[in-house]
Amino acid sequence: MPRPRQPGRHRRPEPLVAPEGAPALVLAVPGTPSSATRSLAEEVVSIARSELPGLDARIGYLDGDNAEFPTLQAVLTYAAEERTARFEQARAAGMDVREPDGPVAVVVPLLAGPDSALLRRVRQAVMESRIAAELTDVLGPHPLLAEALHVRLSEAGLARADRARLFTVATAADGIILASVGGDEAVQAAGITGMLLAARLAVPVMAAALDQEGSIASVAEQLRSSGSQQLALAPYLIGPEIEPGLVEEAAKEAECSAAESLGAYPAIGKLALAKYTTALGIAPQQAQGTPVR
Repeated sequence: MPRPRQPGRHRRPEPLVAPEGAPALVLAVPGTPSSATRSLAEEVVSIARSELPGLDARIGYLDGDNAEFPTLQAVLTYAAEERTARFEQARAAGMDVREPDGPVAVVVPLLAGPDSALLRRVRQAVMESRIAAELTDVLGPHPLLAEALHVRLSEAGLARADRARLFTVATAADGIILASVGGDEAVQAAGITGMLLAARLAVPVMAAALDQEGSIASVAEQLRSSGSQQLALAPYLIGPEIEPGLVEEAAKEAECSAAESLGAYPAIGKLALAKYTTALGIAPQQAQGTPVR
């Protein structure tokens, strides 16, 4: 006999699942594909699937080869063909089904901040596929990215881990360079997350551009002239969008240590899913009775 539904404010909310026939989430991965990039992207979509059971999540590479690393266009085309095939099979079986409409996929760029050159290429790839797909914004700025940056700094020994969930913590570095790519627009967007990181660490945080000559050194000088002595570089990057070694070169230029890129930190998968659910107008339910912090 099924258990009766628990009434009242403490009743557990129904778990969110992907709607039947929902568009695919296609993660658009920039940069030169590699086994490391694929592993990172697979972990990101695995996190998204765990948060939304039934999610059809796929990976398309901006610089793919359609062999080991499928291009974004190829992934979109295949998703459209599969949707059409499912409809035709159901109709052939005598099922009363509606012809599919709406977007085939929601494309989520695997970027923490805006990079107009890369986003232009993602948009172009979607257009060239001639598939109905929605393109979301990048993942940041967002408080979860400030958390991820804090964790990466603490893993590198450059900030104390926030065990007590306090905003003010002791830190090994007394000034943080937040390194982004994408020019001035990316620096401005990174600065928003940087303010949240500064609140967590209680030290100054300034954003700089990895792809603008002299930007990292200039920000390092500004921090030192304002009193910071021991700097740290925090990449406001997921990883695949830059050439290997670029962060290390920037750290040498600033004469400081650097944390790892954000990588497949759990927040990345959650934010990718949030972009997808927002585009479709669905959102996870919040547990009733839970105080908002």
